[in-house]
Amino acid sequence: MARRPTPPGTPDRTGLGHVADLVRDAIPPLHPAGLPFVATPLVVALLGRRRKWLRRGGFAAAAATAAFFRHPHRVPPNRPNIVVAAADGQVALVDSAVPPAELNLGDAELPRVSIFLSVLDVHVQRTPVSGTVRDIVYRRGQFRSADLPEASSVNERNSVVLETDAGQLVTVVQIAGLLARRIVCDAKAGDKLAIGDTYGLIRFGSRVDTYFPAGTRPLVTPGQRTIGGETVLAELLS
Repeated sequence: MARRPTPPGTPDRTGLGHVADLVRDAIPPLHPAGLPFVATPLVVALLGRRRKWLRRGGFAAAAATAAFFRHPHRVPPNRPNIVVAAADGQVALVDSAVPPAELNLGDAELPRVSIFLSVLDVHVQRTPVSGTVRDIVYRRGQFRSADLPEASSVNERNSVVLETDAGQLVTVVQIAGLLARRIVCDAKAGDKLAIGDTYGLIRFGSRVDTYFPAGTRPLVTPGQRTIGGETVLAELLS
């Protein structure tokens, strides 16, 4: 029996094409910010190809750095009024706190969830809600361990205020840690972002705080693991 021709655009599920699909699904892509950090040890490995220890060390460093800057695909839940985790990590705090003073959002405490990222976690940040970027404020500060409660107020940070279509404000704060010395934010004031969009990255251990509108009840507990762009942190009041 003659084999039926494969329609145009259909993925190749046999042979090398199938293997390529499996590899692509198993190995997440690299965030562009990580390219220089991966390229440097690769160059060292190639230049030191006659020295086994240098070659192996270079390739190992490149692999470890690529793992840190991995950028896996995520699919946000299809539910209205939810706030998803902006980062992978462990829930460190579920409490109420005053948003960063530089945002001029008032001195009333708002519900907050803090997520601590270890060096082994995915370090890209994702938009917790769909909305418009109302404000972005960067503040210099200290580099204390990100798992300490005071890190939210004294460490270097970058805050993004998002306004949903319903007019609710959700604020997400990237906080540098003991080893993190660089906060990357690709979003700009006025940008319209969809829930789960990648908007930034913190290098090498950090923390991300999310502030919700008053009256919001968080749905996570301290110690819980989160998946950025997928784990539901809270449901906004309609």
